[in-house]
Amino acid sequence: MSLSQLIKPDAVLSALRVNGKKLALQEMSERAALVSGLPAREIFDSLLQRERLGSTGVGDGVAIPHGKLAKCEHIFGVFARLERAIDFDAPDGLPVDLIFMLIAPESAGADHLKALAMSARLLRNPSVAAQLRATRDPAALYSLLTMAPTSHAA
Repeated sequence: MSLSQLIKPDAVLSALRVNGKKLALQEMSERAALVSGLPAREIFDSLLQRERLGSTGVGDGVAIPHGKLAKCEHIFGVFARLERAIDFDAPDGLPVDLIFMLIAPESAGADHLKALAMSARLLRNPSVAAQLRATRDPAALYSLLTMAPTSHAA
């Protein structure tokens, strides 16, 4: 599995303007609905349900909110680079400005965990994170997200 299998170019938000976690999840759910055909409200509700268990902020300004839906047929992602960092209750206390949302079928199991691990590894790579923060071009962001891991060596 690679990130290019999880995310499509139209699932990249290059300069999302929100002032809070809930609004970020809502906006990203709307985009997820557009790219997947799934109801935005169900996506949003699954994300909120997961957040109640604990923040999906992973540290270093990165969050990986995720949810599972019965109607979802395959794992997919939506990426947002925020205009301004927001509080996400991350364990390190730092505000978040890079969000990779994952939606998976309820039966995804190990594939869901692999997708989470893969996106966390990529976004927590300081070189990649710096490049993502430095660009507002959706095509450039998509390229950075979907490059083969070996090409991330600086």
